[in-house]
Amino acid sequence: MAAKPMLHYFSGRGRMEPIRWLLAAAGFEETLIDTPEDFEKLRNDGSLMFQQVPMVEIDGMELVQSRAILNYIAAKHNVSGRDIKERALIDMYIEGVADLNEMILLLPISPPAEKDAKITLIKDRTTNRYLPAFEKVLKSHGQDYLVGNRLSRADIQLVELIYYIEEIDPSLLTNFPLLKALKARISNLPTVKKFLQPGGARKPPVDEKILEKARKILKF
Repeated sequence: MAAKPMLHYFSGRGRMEPIRWLLAAAGFEETLIDTPEDFEKLRNDGSLMFQQVPMVEIDGMELVQSRAILNYIAAKHNVSGRDIKERALIDMYIEGVADLNEMILLLPISPPAEKDAKITLIKDRTTNRYLPAFEKVLKSHGQDYLVGNRLSRADIQLVELIYYIEEIDPSLLTNFPLLKALKARISNLPTVKKFLQPGGARKPPVDEKILEKARKILKF
């Protein structure tokens, strides 16, 4: 039996969280970077090609760069599409997810004076651009998943995004019944359900304590 992938990151969501979601079905272990010395050790060991995390040990490789890691995991676990057209659609949807997710990801490190404006912009983009587009996709074919009527990484990463949106304002999902149904469908997959339960591998929202610790470790 192959060893479980080993994830190296601090104890927060950041750019590792989409990787955690995608690996939830496969199982993984984590080595949490808890001090600046832990991070320096990884750097000094030559494990970080570009001297940054996330890093995932998988199949004898030390993979860095979030998109490269996600692409490999998706291909390995057959959630990246069955042909070139499906892969193109999945990639397109993922890029849309990433655009909005990046806005949410950067929110905790925004200057306090800018946060309200950024939240307003996120809400506007959520309800007037991104969620209507994904709701339209599901409505257009009436199937359970975004592409090819089977689970893909696009579904998983979209549902991750939906959870973040609900943390900002649950009412933002009110007018998107198909997306709410997709969230329920993905969340009830046994492996994802385990990932989401209290004490599971999903990380909590970033607060000042987590952010300050990450700053000390990663020196940003």
